[in-house]
Amino acid sequence: MAGSAAAQGAPDERTITNPNSGLGLSGFDPVAYFTDSKPRMGVPELEFMKSGAVWRFANEGNRSAFVDNPGVYMPRFGGYDPVAIARGTSVPGHPLFWSVTSGRLYLFYDEAARTAFNGDPGRYIETAERKWPDVARTLGQ
Repeated sequence: MAGSAAAQGAPDERTITNPNSGLGLSGFDPVAYFTDSKPRMGVPELEFMKSGAVWRFANEGNRSAFVDNPGVYMPRFGGYDPVAIARGTSVPGHPLFWSVTSGRLYLFYDEAARTAFNGDPGRYIETAERKWPDVARTLGQ
């Protein structure tokens, strides 16, 4: 499934945003998780709108990488916690609890969820992928 649109992140995937600012990832640079192996704040001067969210970047190179291939850098499941999705529910992930696994960014509600995921990421990803369409339909209801 690694090559499928679902695994790469559909551009129209519902993304968690701050309801007041419209920022995705609370203003953290989505590319920095991959290039710096840590969260890094983006700056207002380097923004890009995609999938209903305003994304910020720490530098122009990261912004360009995202613009060229947003599906690689956007958090999987729109930033919802894959552990919760595997359980059939939606819980927003937090940008400080994260993992890059199998080339995708995953966000978690808390450290306990990230620890559980890292104990068996393949199982959680497979289950969350299967349950995501049903969970996604309940968002915003």
